[in-house]
Amino acid sequence: MTGSPTLAEIVTRRHSTRMFLPDRPVPIELLNECLALAMKAPSNSNVQPWRLFLATGARRDKLAAALAAEARAHPPVTMGLPDSFLPLRRELGALVYGSMGIARDDAEGRWTARLRNFEFFYPPVAGVVCMHRDLGPADAVAVGMFVQTLLLALTERGLDSCVQVSTTLYPDLVREQLDIPEELDLLCGLCIGYADPAFPANSLTIPRNDVAQNVVLVD
Repeated sequence: MTGSPTLAEIVTRRHSTRMFLPDRPVPIELLNECLALAMKAPSNSNVQPWRLFLATGARRDKLAAALAAEARAHPPVTMGLPDSFLPLRRELGALVYGSMGIARDDAEGRWTARLRNFEFFYPPVAGVVCMHRDLGPADAVAVGMFVQTLLLALTERGLDSCVQVSTTLYPDLVREQLDIPEELDLLCGLCIGYADPAFPANSLTIPRNDVAQNVVLVD
């Protein structure tokens, strides 16, 4: 009898899904289990600063359509990165677009692929992660731990996901679509569902830095 996956296996298996099976619903009981586990994430003074707005069905379709229409009408400016981080962005872009057969100089193909970000890659569940605007960096760390715990819980149960920055590029539109209060800042988008196994970018292995590049051990 095969045992349960180890934490290492779950962490390794988690990846950003860039195309979902739109007609395969997420069982609500599985979603609720994952959310309950994510609520156990640590936070400063137990303030539990994360706020998550999720949409399904017609509300999800309306949100995705509105975002895609806004992106077409007012193309977003790519979020800036310091020069030292740009090689990692280029490496990721080459892997993702390359897996789809989109050349670096194919501007139309890249734009078409990029627009799918604003449609959340067609998942059954889509939404946005928020935090109160008066909270600070320590609380943002707590939100990150909530999100990561949620992602790993989803992965353990055979569900796929993607965290998206692009969703926050049109905050006013997202606020209106999901009735998000003004006192909440939008941190990232989130989509949940089952990966389309036929989509090439879903089988990519994205490289990570060596530990020594990001961790300093002082003795």
